[in-house]
Amino acid sequence: MGSKNRISKDLLPIILKGRFDGQYYVEPFVGGCNMIDKVAGNRIGSDNNKYLIALIKSLINGYNPINFISREDYYDIKLNKENYDFETVALCGILASYNGNWFRAYGGYSETKTGKDRNYYKEGLRGLLKQVPSLVGIDFRLGCYTDLKVPENSIIYCDPPYEKADKFLYKEKRFNHDNFWQWCREMTLKGHKVYVSEYNAPIDFNCIWEKEVSKTHPNQANKSIERLFIFSPHRKAKSFSPKANSIDKAYG
Repeated sequence: MGSKNRISKDLLPIILKGRFDGQYYVEPFVGGCNMIDKVAGNRIGSDNNKYLIALIKSLINGYNPINFISREDYYDIKLNKENYDFETVALCGILASYNGNWFRAYGGYSETKTGKDRNYYKEGLRGLLKQVPSLVGIDFRLGCYTDLKVPENSIIYCDPPYEKADKFLYKEKRFNHDNFWQWCREMTLKGHKVYVSEYNAPIDFNCIWEKEVSKTHPNQANKSIERLFIFSPHRKAKSFSPKANSIDKAYG
């Protein structure tokens, strides 16, 4: 959930400004690859979802995905992942899940409000296969962002799970946001240029871009303000406030 495909044209000119020849562009939460697929040069895409990384690597090597996943197959795969290859699990969890929400509910095929059947899985698969050529040459890695080996002086773009954006994920506390922000601070101080997409951030992170976007995910509001943050050491660490944390449009 939370694809950056629609706003990549806004974000990438900011993130890539001043990028020097050979400099690495790194995504520790590569997800659906909707930012990194539009970047050239040295790229590292990492994620801790073993099924996702296996699928991406297999597609690059010529893997031929299954054409359809029924409701019955979906729930069998969900409950018995060990009986299926990683690629099939990934296709099921991403393309056959409602709104791309990993195994939350079946959404591969359904009747729309207009009464017409719609094959969401097939539509998603078509888009995925079209994306594959732009993924060739990316160094895809499996692992947690904290374990990622990042080349010196890299550009790091983070699109982590948004805090409180998914009420289920937030309730389960499956992602430690405090640890993540601290990691961003440390990586910045090591010489990397670190950019973070989020709705909010600690006050020592400066908002350098924002835009209102429409949301289609059922667990999110109809509209929200997407923001891009960078660490600013001179700021005192508190919760982000739009009034207290104005956009620094002069940042380059």
